[in-house]
Formats: sequence, structure tokens, C-alpha cells
Amino acid sequence: MPYASAAKFIGTALIVSEDALTTRQVTEAMQELALSVEICSKVSDAMNRVNHSKLEVAVIDFSLGNQAALFLKQLRGSASNRTAVAFAITSSSAETAYALKVGSSFALERPLTFDSLRHTLQAAYGLIVRERRRYFRYPISVPAAASKKGELEIFGETVNVSERGVAFSGSTPLVPGVEVTIQFTLTNPQLALTAECKVCWTNNGGQSGLSFLFLPSNVSSELQAWLARRLEEQLPDPVTRRFQ
Repeated sequence: MPYASAAKFIGTALIVSEDALTTRQVTEAMQELALSVEICSKVSDAMNRVNHSKLEVAVIDFSLGNQAALFLKQLRGSASNRTAVAFAITSSSAETAYALKVGSSFALERPLTFDSLRHTLQAAYGLIVRERRRYFRYPISVPAAASKKGELEIFGETVNVSERGVAFSGSTPLVPGVEVTIQFTLTNPQLALTAECKVCWTNNGGQSGLSFLFLPSNVSSELQAWLARRLEEQLPDPVTRRFQ
């Protein structure tokens, strides 16, 4: 398995199938894309996984019958996984059309070959990276200041940043539920951010989780691009060369 031992993955793929050969073929293709692979032969186990963990990719074998559509329904209804990139393994053009209709993003139609898997994964690569980036937290420590209207600024530093918010470690504890404005500048390249946030959580170490309430659209786009570069830097070089 070319990338099974790699320390850095683009995300997690869940394969749901009772077919050993199909599972092996899809596993090898997903690992080549630097995805960590988990396998469930029972749909009930897979549904439990969807309810409790974040997935970037889900692969469901439609030879499992009606359970396959039920799995996709649960996936699309999941708060954490509704936007996961879903692949359906199908055995006919009619089954492919049905799978796409009930929520699959892509179809892998039997007989599966190296070339057919590679072609579909190349088409899906950008969506998989985007899904990973949505929840990607990049650890970075830069000076930051949080302020509440009419009160003194609280100085500290960032802990990590994502598309949706930032973890902040400050000189004074913040209060969950309070709205603050945070200012900090990311590096390499520099990106200055001023964002209205809500304090979602705090801990005994003085850290707080801040969820962005508002970012100007141009700043939001620049932050997405900044995070995308950081994410790609963490992938094995052969993956970025092969699938870009």
C-alpha cells in the first residue's frame, strides 16, 4: 500500500461493502490519495460511525440493496458529514443513476479497474480537499487581541485557526457566549484578520474557542486559500503532483 504508513493524510474514507475484492481495490486507490481508510461490512456499524466521527469520504456498495440508500440518507442528514464526498459502487447504469439521485457524489461502476478508479478520484480530488479544509485546524501561534465593546483589549496569541474560527490563549479568561472582536495577522504569506466572534468554549488553561460570526467575503476567501496552502503542504509530494 503506497501511502498506508504515511503520517499525513488528507482525511478519512469509510468503505462500506461485503465484497473483499472491491474493498481491496477501493482501499488501495484511496490510500494512494493519502486517505486513511476504515472498512465496515455491516451498514449498521457504518451508520454508527457516521453519527460519531468526521469523514471526508464515504464509499457505499449498492450491492447491499436498500441499506445503501438508507446509509446515504443518514450521511446527508448528519451534521458533521452531510457534505462528505460520497462514492457509490454500482453494477449497472440504472443503479448508477439511482445512486446519484439518492445522494451519491460520484459512482464507481463495476467492473472496477485501476484506470476507472484513478479517473474518478482525479475528478473528486478538489472536492475532497475542500471538505477536509472545511474542518482543518492549522496550529499557529501569532500575537492576537480580543476586545469587547467598551472594555479593555485582552492580549494573547492564537493556538490554531480554521475557516470557521480560531482558538485563542489570552491574559484574561473569556466568557462563553460573549461576542468579541479578534485581531491577528497570519504569516507566510501575511494575512491580517479582524473578525467578529462568539466565544464557544473556554478551559482552565486560559484558552478559548472563538467561532467567526462575520468575516468580509474577500478576507474569508483569502483565509480559505491560506488554509488550502497549509493543508497541501502537509500532504505527501506524490499525491499533490499526481492529482492536481
